[in-house]
Amino acid sequence: MGAPPASANLRDDTIVALATAPGRGALALVRVSGPAAAALAARCITRRAGPWPPPPRRAVRATLHHPDHPDEPLDDALVTWFPGPHSFTGEDLVECSVHGGAYVGPAVVAALVAAGARPALPGEFTERAVWHGRLDLIRAEAIGALIDARTTAAHRAALRQLDGALTRHLETLRGAILDVEALIAYEIDFPTEDDGPLPRARVVEATDAATTALDRLLATRPQAVLGQDGVTVVLAGAPNAGKSSLFNALLGESRAIVSEVPGTTRDAIEVLLDDTPWPIRLVDTAGLREAGDALERLGMEVSARRLAEAQVVVVCAETPDGLTAAVARIRGLTTARCVGALTKQDATPPHAAAALTAHEDLAAIVPVSAVTGVGLGALRDAVRAAVRAATPAPAESLPVVVQARHAAMLGTAREELAAFRAAWVEETMPAPVAATHLRAAAHALDELLGAIDVDEVLARVFRTFCVGK
Repeated sequence: MGAPPASANLRDDTIVALATAPGRGALALVRVSGPAAAALAARCITRRAGPWPPPPRRAVRATLHHPDHPDEPLDDALVTWFPGPHSFTGEDLVECSVHGGAYVGPAVVAALVAAGARPALPGEFTERAVWHGRLDLIRAEAIGALIDARTTAAHRAALRQLDGALTRHLETLRGAILDVEALIAYEIDFPTEDDGPLPRARVVEATDAATTALDRLLATRPQAVLGQDGVTVVLAGAPNAGKSSLFNALLGESRAIVSEVPGTTRDAIEVLLDDTPWPIRLVDTAGLREAGDALERLGMEVSARRLAEAQVVVVCAETPDGLTAAVARIRGLTTARCVGALTKQDATPPHAAAALTAHEDLAAIVPVSAVTGVGLGALRDAVRAAVRAATPAPAESLPVVVQARHAAMLGTAREELAAFRAAWVEETMPAPVAATHLRAAAHALDELLGAIDVDEVLARVFRTFCVGK
């Protein structure tokens, strides 16, 4: 059998799931939501003092048990009752805070299923919150983005979306499009009013204002990608130039194989480092030289590809002359900003300051030792400065467009506004026909906000969530 149908057919039943990650831990949370939540929970819960259900939103101590074995306790837990609509899902909701571990949480879930609850689908609790008006779709997606956030920038963007910043901005945009539609409706419905025909320039001005606002929002999408995936910073240079040792030193752990044998690194090794203003995707590549065997040639191809993708390159060499040669070779493979790293300064005499004069292709030159740690802080600062120079500053006044779905719907609205403007200015079609583009633009924003009952969209969004959320 395939996946279950869209959960629109399942919203009237009561669901249960473990809302915390499985495995060993101090606590676990079991959620029950739906019209029969209180009745089903009553079959598995015995309060230590007082009747069931307890006062709303107050954690009480209770014994949990299987409905068929009330004399065999599963756990001594804290239980909280949230009557709808004042709950996360907008339905009656029971939360059981139980002891963590591999056994207790799943056993409590199994007991509640035996009492009549259905195991929840991924994201179904949040989906029900949307259906009951507790969250709009944009803020619901922010919960998933918050869970998936791996960096400070992604976390910050998800929190702003959860706070409703993007929702408010989209509602303003939608209002601007409806204002243009209202102008057209006036022209269609009242063509012979004493005020005369509607000035066409007024419609164009209003359309352009809405289009500009859409463009500004769409322009934040690359920043969202940077916040999620990081700025690509590639370590490059000749074989045995100390790249892998420097890579490990910058990470604080051994991730790349360090060897005195040239050509040890055959593939690119990368790791995501949280940093400000953007996370850094640090990449260690194979040493650049004339490749020998087929495997090494593949390594060279990977290095060239990663250099072409880089925003910043740390050029590694042991001497100023080696640095100059490495820069000359790397410049043919990338247009990224470059920072020079004079490596192995623990093993070679410190180079005179005169030998470290600024190179026209390098934003900075930093002597560094992966063994002693000398210069690592200065190198990090030089890389951060190069990242800031190579990438846009984070948007402060606008929420960023985090999800690809959001960018697609905004792009559709933008295209429809452009089609309307062209039709209106060139007068190639009657006003009622041209207005269909405005309606399509508003429809795209409605779908984005979840104002339209589109089960396929909701199923696609929420099935990427974890079970219990």
